[in-house]
Amino acid sequence: MNSKMPNPSGNVCPLPIMEHTHVVLGHGSGGKLMAELIRTLFLPAFRNEYLERLDDQAVVAAGGARLAFTTDSYVVTPIFFPGGDIGRLAVNGTVNDLAMSGARPLYLAAAFILEEGLAMDDLRRVVESMQGAAREADVLLVTGDTKVVNRGDADQVFITTTGLGVIEKPVEISAGRARPSDRVLLSGYVGDHGMAILSKRENLEFEGAIESDTAPLHGLVAAMLEASYDIHCLRDPTRGGLATTLTEFAAASKVGIELIESQIPVREAVRGACEILGLDPLYVANEGKLVAVVAPQAAQAVLDAMRAHPLGRDACIIGEVVAEHPRMVIMKTGIGGSRIVDTLFGEQLPRIC
Repeated sequence: MNSKMPNPSGNVCPLPIMEHTHVVLGHGSGGKLMAELIRTLFLPAFRNEYLERLDDQAVVAAGGARLAFTTDSYVVTPIFFPGGDIGRLAVNGTVNDLAMSGARPLYLAAAFILEEGLAMDDLRRVVESMQGAAREADVLLVTGDTKVVNRGDADQVFITTTGLGVIEKPVEISAGRARPSDRVLLSGYVGDHGMAILSKRENLEFEGAIESDTAPLHGLVAAMLEASYDIHCLRDPTRGGLATTLTEFAAASKVGIELIESQIPVREAVRGACEILGLDPLYVANEGKLVAVVAPQAAQAVLDAMRAHPLGRDACIIGEVVAEHPRMVIMKTGIGGSRIVDTLFGEQLPRIC
């Protein structure tokens, strides 16, 4: 509000605080606070050509091979939730980050931070879940580490996983490669994972079951690449959801993106839960979906390949890349208007992965 304007109520509209003297939950949200933390602290400290791309993995050369390398930490609460648990999530999430470069995942490392007092049966259940997920994804867990902290200094178990994969196809996939006229493809329903976590955490019951969509996506990506190499961007829209992923594509590629709201699939149970809680499903995390930016001439072939795969049977084209309004995502709403789809400042749902 302009300070020179009359303000009878004495109220002011607060602006988001961008400068903090301490870390807040929003710094891990996948939104603007986290982006600012990376831009102002981590990038200046470690700047290099691989890190500057800000993809979910680094693509490096070694011995004549192109390798994808990624790491991620999982602090989800609760550790068991409808459709999965922290162990399955850790394996699938790391496999998916590798797959989003077009890589075939090969090896994982895992570090466990355990809280004193964690039930051994719960830890065994997490480990067995990781074992099953690794077998399903055809990856080997080849090294790791274990630490235990005092009771109250953690939340049962935190897992950090690192993944290594090989890129065997002649592809260059990155957030900065979207071009005008490219099509935006989505592999299925959004918002399932985040709402499954929230319903379990808060003991909420909604009409219709909501389960996490956690799944390994490298097989789906391989099928897409068999259809065409003209895939420019790939990302699994986890923290920050579909909206944040697309705004990152628009910013990195310096293009605009136009979406059609009616084309974006949301389960009725998820939509209803979001309406009750005042949440936007476009910003809710997913753990088994991907969004792809594909050259227009290849879009139909890639879409057909996605729909032929079990994890892409609900795939659809949800929008187009445009030259207008660069760095912005605009969505045509179901009532005929348009809205700007921006990155959230902080976190809708903390501790969801």
